[in-house]
Amino acid sequence: MKTVCWRPTARRFWLEWLRPALVILFVTTALRSALADWNDVPTGSMKPTILEGDRVWVNKLAYDLKVPFTTLHLAEWSEPARGEVVVFFSPANGQRLVKRVIGLPGDTVELRENRLLLNGRAVEYAALETASVEAIPAAQRPQHDFASEQLPERKHAVMATPALPARRSFGPLTVPAGHYFMLGDNRDNSLDSRYFGAVPREKIVGRATSVVLSVDREHWYAPRWERWFTAMR
Repeated sequence: MKTVCWRPTARRFWLEWLRPALVILFVTTALRSALADWNDVPTGSMKPTILEGDRVWVNKLAYDLKVPFTTLHLAEWSEPARGEVVVFFSPANGQRLVKRVIGLPGDTVELRENRLLLNGRAVEYAALETASVEAIPAAQRPQHDFASEQLPERKHAVMATPALPARRSFGPLTVPAGHYFMLGDNRDNSLDSRYFGAVPREKIVGRATSVVLSVDREHWYAPRWERWFTAMR
């Protein structure tokens, strides 16, 4: 009776199948880590701009080039701008978060009853366009107040929930050099720089530019087709 030799078969499997697959997996993962990725948004801290169930596209080359799988910078060519939505690691616990850049290095940031002041000047607010309000389910809208926040560089949607206990007043705080002050658009339901402080530059992963796809988690993950491939403001 002949003894079956498994070693040549195992070596052939390693050389012809497993090793190439692992190389492809490593290269693909490294590219996602350094160049671009998408980020699932599990919470409503950026409503009405980003809803629970959205997947947002993250441009990791927007500001710099990093060593894959690390936050070490190989090169930098741009800095986050006020009003941009960015992905970063929380300085409190390392959790990956999506928020909006409000304060730049050297800025003084203050909130007075949810009204923003930048460098001592009050930011203006206006009525929010209907399309942004309608992104929120009709049954939830009466619980919230909506507005368009007119930052010097751009305007964007914000939302408040008067019934919730929240930190509606904050500061004034001067943003340290090399740091950025982040706020969620859902001002009364966001864990942001009001709680964990300004975010170091090296913690910023990239800029969120668009919603790639969106599903409604409260309705059997039904696709929200109207949100697919939409630019973010």
